[in-house]
Amino acid sequence: MAREIAKSIRPTVEAMGYEFVGAEYLRQAGRNTLRVYIDAPDGITVDDCGQVSHQLSGVLDLEDPIREAYDLEVSSPGMDRPLFKEQDYQRFVGQRVKIKLAVPDHNRRRNFAGTLLGIDQGKVRVKVENEVYELVYEQIERARLVPQF
Repeated sequence: MAREIAKSIRPTVEAMGYEFVGAEYLRQAGRNTLRVYIDAPDGITVDDCGQVSHQLSGVLDLEDPIREAYDLEVSSPGMDRPLFKEQDYQRFVGQRVKIKLAVPDHNRRRNFAGTLLGIDQGKVRVKVENEVYELVYEQIERARLVPQF
């Protein structure tokens, strides 16, 4: 659902001068949330989030892509930045990541934490300890950078 919604809201975010990082739709404890991540070269402020939220509320009310009650949240991607687009997997090569697959791979594994090696022909490569895994991009449920301190 979030990928379809992203297509309709991306132009609004980008027209406002922000990078559209991505969107996720969460259903937790009877509460539905559409979370939209934005970024800018100098970072994101609370005012930026408020302005984008206001604009997106109008677009979402007009297009009505979500038929149930939900909350709209707009935020910066933060240090544990989520990875949404194939370009993200190239942009952050060498970074530590956590990846969760929608369904287990052939080894019955869903969770991977390691170093991002990139993406090629729809397969994300990640090095976990001394083993390299190739994960099908379309099967990734969630991926985030792991902050390094």
